[in-house]
Amino acid sequence: MKIVHYINQFFGQIGGEEKADYPFEVREKIVGPGMMLNSLLAEENSIVATIICGDNYFTDHTDEVSEKIKQTLRDYQADMLVAGPAFNAGRYGMACGGACKAAHEMGLIAVSGMFEENPGLELYRKYGYIFPTVNNARGMRDAMKTIAEFINKIASEGEQYDYLKEGYFRRGLRKNIWTDSNGAHRAVNLALAKVRGEEFETELEMPKFSRVEPSAAIKDLSKAKIAVLTTCGPVPEGNPDRIEAHAATKWRIYKEDDFGEDMTGSEIAHGGYTPVFGTHNGNRVVPVDAMKRLAKEGIIGELDENIYVTVGNSMPVTRAADFGKEIAQSLKDSNVQGAILTSA
Repeated sequence: MKIVHYINQFFGQIGGEEKADYPFEVREKIVGPGMMLNSLLAEENSIVATIICGDNYFTDHTDEVSEKIKQTLRDYQADMLVAGPAFNAGRYGMACGGACKAAHEMGLIAVSGMFEENPGLELYRKYGYIFPTVNNARGMRDAMKTIAEFINKIASEGEQYDYLKEGYFRRGLRKNIWTDSNGAHRAVNLALAKVRGEEFETELEMPKFSRVEPSAAIKDLSKAKIAVLTTCGPVPEGNPDRIEAHAATKWRIYKEDDFGEDMTGSEIAHGGYTPVFGTHNGNRVVPVDAMKRLAKEGIIGELDENIYVTVGNSMPVTRAADFGKEIAQSLKDSNVQGAILTSA
C-alpha cells in the first residue's frame, strides 16, 4: 500500500506554536514520526510522501488544504492516508480529522490516533479508523505499533469492520452484512438473554450523556456578588504555582494585586493558543477591568476579589469535573451568587 502521511508543524520539525501558521507543504520523503511508522510496516507497505501543515493554517484554510490533500493523494496514487497521531492536541486532532475526511471523500482508507477526549474524534470518527492513544506524545511508539499492525492487516485481508476486535473507536457507520437471522429474531434473542441473566452483546450501543441541571437565574444582578473564572491560564509572572501548560493538575486562586497594576504583571501558562496577547495584559483573558466597571456602574453588586485560574488545554473531563466541584464549594464559601467563565 502506498501511504501519504499527514503531520503538523511540530512533528514536521518546523517549530512549535509560533509556527502554527506554516502553510501546506508536501515532501517526497519520510519525516518525523513517519520514520517510526515506516519501520513497523510490512515490506510491501510504505510512506511515499509526507504532508506538513500548521494547525492554525489548516483551520483558517480548511477547504483549500482539503483540496490540496486530495490532489497529493492523486499525485502519489496513494491507497491510504495516515494522519498524526494527534494524541490530545485539539487543533491537531481537528486537522488530522479533516485530512481523514478528505481521503474518505476520495474513497480511500484513512487511519489516525487520538486520545478519547480529543474534539477531532467526535467530529471526524466516521471518516477513518481512529485508534485510542494516551494524551501525549510519550505514547508515540505504542500508537505507531498499533497503527502499523492495522495497516498490515488491511493490506493483506482488506478493510476491517469489527471495532471491538480491532480496537479502533466506533465509527458509527451502518453497513449491510449477511447474518443467519433477521433483526427481529436477533432482538428477541437479545431480550431473552437479558431476562435470563445470560451474557449478551448489543448490536447498537447507546451514547451516555451526563446532565447538569442549571441553577436558577439571579433575581437581582445589581445586588449580586460575581466572580471571574478562567481556563485561559493567566498567572503571575514566573508562574509561581507551576500550573501546567496542558493537562493541568491544579487550579489556583489569585488576587488582582498578584498580577500587578492593571494586570500588566501577568503571563500565560496555557500551551494551546498564542499567548502574546495575554502576556502583560491579563485583562484580555480574564476581564477584571470590565467587571470592575460593571460594579462601579451598578450593573452587578460587587466583584469577588478571588480570581480562579487553571489551564483547560488537554484537560481530562473527569479532572475538570473534580475542579468544578472544588471551585463551586469555594464560591459558595465566599457567598458568590454568580460566576463568569472565560475560555481560550
